Amino acid sequence: MEINNPELVSIKEVPIRKVTGFKSLSLSDTLSIEEPLEIRIQYGPINQRVHKSISVTMRTPGHDEELAIGFLFTEGIISSYHVVKNVSHVELECKLKKKNIVLVELIEDFVPHLMQADRNFYTTSSCGVCGKGSIEAIKTVSPFKSLTKQNLNISPDVLYHLPQKLKRAQNNFAATGGIHAAGLFSVEGDLKLLREDVGRHNALDKLIGNSLNTHLLPLNQYILLLSGRASFELIQKAAMAGISVVAAIGAPSTLALELSIELNITLLGFLKEDRFNIYNSSDEVSIQTTDQN
Repeated sequence: MEINNPELVSIKEVPIRKVTGFKSLSLSDTLSIEEPLEIRIQYGPINQRVHKSISVTMRTPGHDEELAIGFLFTEGIISSYHVVKNVSHVELECKLKKKNIVLVELIEDFVPHLMQADRNFYTTSSCGVCGKGSIEAIKTVSPFKSLTKQNLNISPDVLYHLPQKLKRAQNNFAATGGIHAAGLFSVEGDLKLLREDVGRHNALDKLIGNSLNTHLLPLNQYILLLSGRASFELIQKAAMAGISVVAAIGAPSTLALELSIELNITLLGFLKEDRFNIYNSSDEVSIQTTDQN
């Protein structure tokens, strides 16, 4: 089944006055649109279907179905795309005609893992771990936990070029200057998939949702590049998708580092055009550098 995902408007021009020194000028500026998205599921026997609201997240409209599927997968509520029967926007009587609800219909004989949803949490675009009951509550078990990791050899020169490749491919960032991205690269540095959103967690959920739908999982042959910092929850989501290498243009948090060590994920931070920090190096990933001490 293919996801029906028409592109929604994700940017908007607004009037501003630009001040330089003591002079002002009327201009327009382009902003990233941020709106709430409610994720609902439908499950159970054909004559006893249950409807449940799972989460509300602030997001950039577009790729909403991928976001919903990716969120359900990285939260451990579903374990495979095969359990998804249909994904669609819910049409409501709304004067603004906004499509801010996605319904994920699950197959009749699948029981979703609702321990996460029953905490009745709300996810925001920047909440990180604080919206969860506890750190332990979101350490969901990846279906690829026992997967044999592939040996990857990565040249620093490949890594140095990734930030510019990501930036050049970010259409919305070029227009607004204020949106996060998650990019999936081969070890040769080829961009395979990019997703953007005002919420860094949403961008990664969209990327993983697309990968789940296109049967690309596990992503153990790729490098994940984050346009901002690496948080605990982003590492957790990467682990759910089987990712072995996470690079961030910003800094990792201490919890992100602890989790990458626990899950044997190579974690890189402050990736620039001529430098980066290795915070954790997994046994299967070799970064071709020469030690000076």
